[in-house]
Amino acid sequence: MDVVIAVMALLFLLFVTLGVYATVKVIGAAKRGVDRTISQARRTVEDTTLRARTFAQPGPTGELAQLRLKLRTSMRATQDALHAGVPEDESLKESLSLFERLSVHGHELDYELKRLETEPDRSTLVSRLPGLRERTERITQSADSLRWAARDRARRFADDDLDSLSQQIDVEAGALRHWTTTEPVATPSWPEAPASEAAGGQTWPETPEARTAEEPSRPAITPPGPRPVYRWQKKPRPESTT
Repeated sequence: MDVVIAVMALLFLLFVTLGVYATVKVIGAAKRGVDRTISQARRTVEDTTLRARTFAQPGPTGELAQLRLKLRTSMRATQDALHAGVPEDESLKESLSLFERLSVHGHELDYELKRLETEPDRSTLVSRLPGLRERTERITQSADSLRWAARDRARRFADDDLDSLSQQIDVEAGALRHWTTTEPVATPSWPEAPASEAAGGQTWPETPEARTAEEPSRPAITPPGPRPVYRWQKKPRPESTT
């Protein structure tokens, strides 16, 4: 009895533990989903604000917003492309590690550009713009190079797979068209042997005299019947007696 109670208690604790673990996993997944949604919404708001500033605030402030928007767009596109390609191509892990190092410089530049948006000294802002523009160009070029290389690699793999598939389909199509039609071979039918031959004796072909004696005589040529007379034919003249 004590053993049964212990087993029941152990099963109950096991079910409770599994329930708590499943609950924690569900809550964690829901929290990550909420955080991801909030981050996406925040990025969308920030990008919309930067686009508005590029048009509404001309000059150094508008150029800062334009540099931030260009930097964020390039880095986000490269990040999405690499993360999407890693599950299918393990060699992109090295490219992803390089991008993470590049992202450190990108975040530093984005933070600096954001801080300079509230800079009251316009002359200082104008003097800093060439260097900020050059840094933005270098980072975005590196990010674009990684992104396009990953896309070219994926397209190359797709082209190779398509070429291989096309060759296999051509071979299969040729095999399907290679058919042969076999005609049934006619088996020669031999005449049945006469009873005497089947009994073991050999017979010779009949002579023409024997065949003629057995068959009734027929005229060689059928006598012609009376010839038809037509209206346009002339009557024969009587022969003269003189």
